[in-house]
Amino acid sequence: MGEWLRWVLDMVLVPPLKPVPEPLLTVVTIVVIATIILAFISVLVMFLIWLERKVSAHMQDRLGPMRVGGWHGWAQSIADGVKLLFKEDIVPTQADRVVFAAAPMLVFASAFAAFVVIPFGPSLIVADLNIGILYLIAISSVVVIGILMAGWSSNNKWALYGSIRSAAQIVSYEIPAGFALLTAVMLAGSLSMQDITRAQEGGIHRWFVFQNPFTFLAFFIYYCAALAEVNRTPFDIPEAESELVAGYHTEYSGMRFAIFFLAEYANMFVVSAIATTLFLGGWNGISPWDLWVALPPAVWFILKCLFLIFVMMWLRWTLPRLRVDQLMYMSWKVLLPFSAVCVLGAGLWVMLIG
Repeated sequence: MGEWLRWVLDMVLVPPLKPVPEPLLTVVTIVVIATIILAFISVLVMFLIWLERKVSAHMQDRLGPMRVGGWHGWAQSIADGVKLLFKEDIVPTQADRVVFAAAPMLVFASAFAAFVVIPFGPSLIVADLNIGILYLIAISSVVVIGILMAGWSSNNKWALYGSIRSAAQIVSYEIPAGFALLTAVMLAGSLSMQDITRAQEGGIHRWFVFQNPFTFLAFFIYYCAALAEVNRTPFDIPEAESELVAGYHTEYSGMRFAIFFLAEYANMFVVSAIATTLFLGGWNGISPWDLWVALPPAVWFILKCLFLIFVMMWLRWTLPRLRVDQLMYMSWKVLLPFSAVCVLGAGLWVMLIG
């Protein structure tokens, strides 16, 4: 993308300003990429909010949005966004105003930065880092800091309680999730998202989820842990309305609340993209022949991610919420031991069978 921007600037700038200064090219590149990612996230989140309403409505034999925007209320999410934009921004009197304002931006920044290493296609990636998986695990942990900031700065004991719950939950489930990802890393022999995707070329039988029984189990372990990391049912205890009002964002309103909402749905796509890349072939098609020609790589990738997001929505409107003790039991006594076995088993499989 940098070379393409250099060519555009060379065409646009007047001769006295040539050649293009390297700092100017870097700034323009960053701005353009950030704008594209932000536009993609905004459209994606509006679609996912509409989709969740429709999915939940059909599962409960209702209609969902039908009026705003014509066909099946497609513009309802846009109307909600405009409403939140113009709602009053209320800050509690005793709140720490600086931390209170920074918390939602930090939470969203974590989700935003994760899109840098997501491979939508063979060349459709912002930065193919050789430590892509490590980068994703590290950047996703920043959201914990933002959530704690939101609960503490609100000066509300219920918001603080919700933030501590959420932090404990995310930290706990990051461990089995990381172990599960290691199984795919060992098969590919690389931490690069593109290298892992290319290692699965050749059809559905080459996808890591079907390579051995340990990666098959690791996929479901990671998916369960990802549900907890993005606070989705049955792991949505931090936002338990019955006892905590709304969790760590209780005191937020207007666009600050919308930013938390935006980050949640963006994170749903990020964890689905990670699962797709490491276990479901990434941008590779099901067949190495006809279906690859029929659909571009980016379409394959997005369709797989949307399917995993649909399953998240399906589970939300099907399963009950876990208790705190059940949630921690699931992480430390079920997923963690099984994920450790998967790492050991996948390593032995690579050594003995190849």
